[in-house]
Amino acid sequence: MIQTPEKILVLGAGSWGGALCKVLHQNGNEVRLWEIDRAEAKRLEQERTLPGKLDEFKLPEGIQVGSNLGELVEDATALVFVVPSQFFRSTARSVKEAYGDEPLPDLMISCTKGLEQRTFLTMTGVLEVVLGVRNPVALSGPSHAEEVAMGLPTTVTVASMDHSLAERAQTLFNTPTFRVYTAEDPVGVQLGGALKNVIAIAAGAASGMGFGDNTMAALVTRGLAEISRLGIAMGADPLTFAGLSGMGDLIVTCASHHSRNRRMGIALAQGKTLDQGLKEIGMAVEGVETAKSIRPLVEKYRVEMPICEQVARTLFDGVPATEAVKTLMLREPKPERVEGA
Repeated sequence: MIQTPEKILVLGAGSWGGALCKVLHQNGNEVRLWEIDRAEAKRLEQERTLPGKLDEFKLPEGIQVGSNLGELVEDATALVFVVPSQFFRSTARSVKEAYGDEPLPDLMISCTKGLEQRTFLTMTGVLEVVLGVRNPVALSGPSHAEEVAMGLPTTVTVASMDHSLAERAQTLFNTPTFRVYTAEDPVGVQLGGALKNVIAIAAGAASGMGFGDNTMAALVTRGLAEISRLGIAMGADPLTFAGLSGMGDLIVTCASHHSRNRRMGIALAQGKTLDQGLKEIGMAVEGVETAKSIRPLVEKYRVEMPICEQVARTLFDGVPATEAVKTLMLREPKPERVEGA
């Protein structure tokens, strides 16, 4: 694909941020990477590695790393946000301060999978509110950072209400090993990416309790029904959930050993507490943050999400995973359908 190289600032030097830097750099773009911690930014600039995040990863030479946003935003033509959802708004505010009265780039891309607590906004919704930008782009799909960093074939979706911006994001990221599709349903794409993490915690718990393929198939199928049900209530296109950012991402997150959310579920099945599980994993587990929104969303939109609700009970109310499974299996029998099931 022919493209004009752009100056791209990636915000967030975790495993996903590092992997995406490599993809963007491969396409010939000028890439800068922001790490909030000054000492870690200096170490990363010198050593080019992400120990404990991406084994055997090497950040390509030529990618500038720093902690000074005021310097890194200079002349940037696109901003790519890859920070955990709980830090998304504060990062956006820092970007706003860094630009001051200067105009912001028209291309803003969120690669974070989650919902903001209290407001229940998607990440692009946060960008719209904090930065006042129109039609930011969301990138999502079945894409473990470990495999992207290795150059294994991966396919994702970029979505925006402005198709031209989605196409521009597609051009930035599309490589021979990182195929990018466009869509015009950012709400559905982001809900699929956020809510599948909660279902993956349930999948991990099922695996940790020794359950088999039948159980996993049921969790994925009924989990997708829950995601679709809420998505439809929030205005998403139902067909989105049959695509990469819906079913595709749900499958890989529920089944892969790379999945932190699945690992959290396994830890819960082993009787570990939420804090113990988070300490053991050592990185952000987005499904935990998203699960905090489940009960308020169920109440607000009046939809049923029994799997997600039981995950929330296990995470935050101390309900044993075995009891949560029993509660799910003893629900009143109903017809199988997406809405009202």
